[in-house]
Amino acid sequence: MSAGTARFVRVGRPGDVPDGRPEVFEVEDRHIAVYRLDGAYYAIEDICTHDGGPLAEGEVEGCEVICPRHGARFDIKTGAVRCMPAITPVEAYPVRVDGDDLLIGLPD
Repeated sequence: MSAGTARFVRVGRPGDVPDGRPEVFEVEDRHIAVYRLDGAYYAIEDICTHDGGPLAEGEVEGCEVICPRHGARFDIKTGAVRCMPAITPVEAYPVRVDGDDLLIGLPD
């Protein structure tokens, strides 16, 4: 999704997301995992496309999250699949910080 076609929704504060570990927010019936990596924020759907497991419970290695169920890997920055058994990417969402507000872009 491009940031130009998104409407941004406040989910919390930047300090709510620890460095290197995700924080999951429920946003309009979506579970979205927000990661802070090297000071930048990224958001992906918190559901593995292989079997529906919660990605935020997986280990983070560099810019990848490893699904705790079967080891599929996803790029935290783009949602792209990096390792099977998943073959479909997860949805990635743009993130903005506006003062004390952490905002996630949702499709219009």
